Amino acid sequence: MEVRKKRMVVVGVGSIGLRHLRLLAERDDICVEICESNASAVAHTLDQLGQFPVHSSFEQMIGTSPDMVLIATPPELHYQQTVDALECGAHVLCEKPMTATLEEAIGINQLKLKESQILSYGFSFHFHPGLVKTKELIDSGRLGEIQYAYFHIGTYDTMMNSKSKYQCETEGALLMDYVHQPDLLYWILGINPVGLYAAGSAGGRREFKSSPNSITFTMDYQNDLISTIHLDYLQSPDHYYFEFIGDQGWIFYDLMSNTLQLGDTGSKSVDTKKIQVVRDDIYREEHQRFLDAVEGKGRPESTPSEAVNSMMVAKAAHKSWKSKQRILMTDILP
Repeated sequence: MEVRKKRMVVVGVGSIGLRHLRLLAERDDICVEICESNASAVAHTLDQLGQFPVHSSFEQMIGTSPDMVLIATPPELHYQQTVDALECGAHVLCEKPMTATLEEAIGINQLKLKESQILSYGFSFHFHPGLVKTKELIDSGRLGEIQYAYFHIGTYDTMMNSKSKYQCETEGALLMDYVHQPDLLYWILGINPVGLYAAGSAGGRREFKSSPNSITFTMDYQNDLISTIHLDYLQSPDHYYFEFIGDQGWIFYDLMSNTLQLGDTGSKSVDTKKIQVVRDDIYREEHQRFLDAVEGKGRPESTPSEAVNSMMVAKAAHKSWKSKQRILMTDILP
């Protein structure tokens, strides 16, 4: 007797949805479908990737009781689509950010899922070989006690490649586009900040601008750790890097060249290593982790209780930027 393949519906076929769809279509263990209301986007997708079952309405799609739903729509749709998909019994993999607001994210986190139901979030950098290696080195104690962490993201190309240019109209879009960075700090270090101070600017002589167009925020913790995240829609070509500094060593990683430098305080040596990164493989691993969790073969990679941490940091950074005050994380909870 032939076993029925599980149905997985990709909701939204913008750039990230298209990538998910293309890679999921490689698999022979699931049936992949599309949910997209924009007819031209559907036509473009089918022309590029071939034929798939198509749902033009989210409500109609939910009525067919899919096994799994991958949500790749704009953030303002994430909350209701996640709730509706869960209520119909589907397992859900939702792209970051969780939702458009912290209040909605907390609401998602408080939902009671059905038995064995999976809800996970698309923080794909957890599967990036360079970040996996960084986490392994820190967990091994090679750097000693971490004293400082820094993430730098400069990307005018994000604005140029945005189809809707929603960043030009949405205050704080920069923080929502790059919730990856506070998520990675929590994922790697396993600790949340106590307080945060942010400064930002809407300036710069660029055709497309957001508010803020550049923001830097520093976070303090219960221990001696300090971390800083810088984000901007200014730099072109893009410039991505991060560093972790401990009392026994340090790591500097350039995400553009995928080069890792490991410094050792005792020997004063610096080892440099090129990390092989295939972007599609990052998403393939993300899909496999989700499907394994659905089959009961492991936990989901990014649960709601873990993903909500990045939303809290984004909300605190926005509030600090507006008020020009240090914000306690306990003060941003509704």
